[in-house]
Amino acid sequence: MVAVATQNTTRTRVEAVMRAAQNRICAALEGLEQAGASLDLHTGIEPGRFAERSWQRPGGGGGSARVLTEGLVFERGGVNVSAVHGADTPQSIWKDRPATKDQPYFATGLSMVLHPRNPYVPAFHANFRYFEAGPEWWFGGGMDLTPAYAFAEDARHFHRTLKAYCERHSLADYQTLKTTCDNYFYLKHRKEMRGIGGIFFDTLQPAGPEGFEQGLAFAADGLETILAAYLPLAERRMGQPYGERERQWQLYRRGRYAEFNLVYDKGTLFGLQTDGYIEAILMSLPPLARWEFEYTPAPGSPEAETLAFLQPQEWQ
Repeated sequence: MVAVATQNTTRTRVEAVMRAAQNRICAALEGLEQAGASLDLHTGIEPGRFAERSWQRPGGGGGSARVLTEGLVFERGGVNVSAVHGADTPQSIWKDRPATKDQPYFATGLSMVLHPRNPYVPAFHANFRYFEAGPEWWFGGGMDLTPAYAFAEDARHFHRTLKAYCERHSLADYQTLKTTCDNYFYLKHRKEMRGIGGIFFDTLQPAGPEGFEQGLAFAADGLETILAAYLPLAERRMGQPYGERERQWQLYRRGRYAEFNLVYDKGTLFGLQTDGYIEAILMSLPPLARWEFEYTPAPGSPEAETLAFLQPQEWQ
């Protein structure tokens, strides 16, 4: 439990960590856009930059939405920070934690989604958050990778980086967090994962007098790990040639991304239930997507090989 006397301090500290990460990540992604210009990826397209929109929530709090649109490397990228509070904990929270029902709450976090232009560059999602609801507090978050074309070496880099991150903290077990991610980012109606997973934790509340400090350190390190896990993959793939076939497959796979976010994603539901800034909430959706009726890729094709990646497996 966070003592009342220190509550505002803990809230301020966590929000500051989120905002510092937003600045750091946006600067790195804009640097990647500039690197794309040196590769002459798309003649006539300027390197993208983040536009910022600050918003206030009618019920209390607000946030900062930063969105990059139609860049060289990313068709859409969003890195959002919010800090909201209210008198009654939303249903999406108290249905799993009944003691928080009808309790005042506070929530702050960073959420980011990247939808690349090149089909060989994987889409990426990360979210780190902190909640207080009545007498309870906890951290949550993680990150996952959603490639349209999967490469084993990319998957190994991503998961090894996350494993090393978990091993830096005694409170984290990579295998447990990986399994949680595999189970969460799963489209039950398709019987396939959204991508190749990552790590995910929902209610991290370390015990003891140092519990909050341990939780904050773990979340802060996770935010630092985002760039190490993802940037090398984008740099490796963003100059890879592609054509209309690869583009159409990318749009088809983006349809799965949209299905998950609209049907299962807890963050989307929480944002809608708290009357958050709708443009920031739905920023996670891809700018373009497509659906086909009973589409099956040709056996032995790169597209069919990618489908084999979309089940839980080990990447060590």
